[in-house]
Amino acid sequence: MLFAVYVDELAISCDCTHGVYLVLYADDILLLLPTVTELQNMLYNCERELDALDLVINVKKSCCMRIGQRFNAKCQCLHSLTGAFLPWLSEIKYLGVHILEPKNFRVSTVQPRRSFYRAANAIFGRVGRASSEEVVLHLMIKSVYQFCYMVLKLAL
Repeated sequence: MLFAVYVDELAISCDCTHGVYLVLYADDILLLLPTVTELQNMLYNCERELDALDLVINVKKSCCMRIGQRFNAKCQCLHSLTGAFLPWLSEIKYLGVHILEPKNFRVSTVQPRRSFYRAANAIFGRVGRASSEEVVLHLMIKSVYQFCYMVLKLAL
């Protein structure tokens, strides 16, 4: 929360009417811009704003992705003010969600399903046959609810 307060000036500078979006969550920043040139400029603006706060962008955890009609077109490499290059990827993970890059925005539900089955198997492994069916059913309903909530939230 404190991070968002400090970079609020940067968020205010974004013009949503022209397709410039800045998503802030905890200490993560997601930049959504219509062109590579605008993305490069916004990256510089973010770096300058963070530098004024004695913060830096971790370029090892940063990447770029293109979504839309020209998703597979070759793009120029973006670089930070320090000269480090940001790679272009075909799939990224943001806040636990796997975002894919086809012509239309799409998310992958493979990882959430895998996590659900892992949790369900862990519950059955711990509870086993010694527990009543009511306890197992309650735990499974809770797990299914959490999985469905996450999938529905991604779909909206």
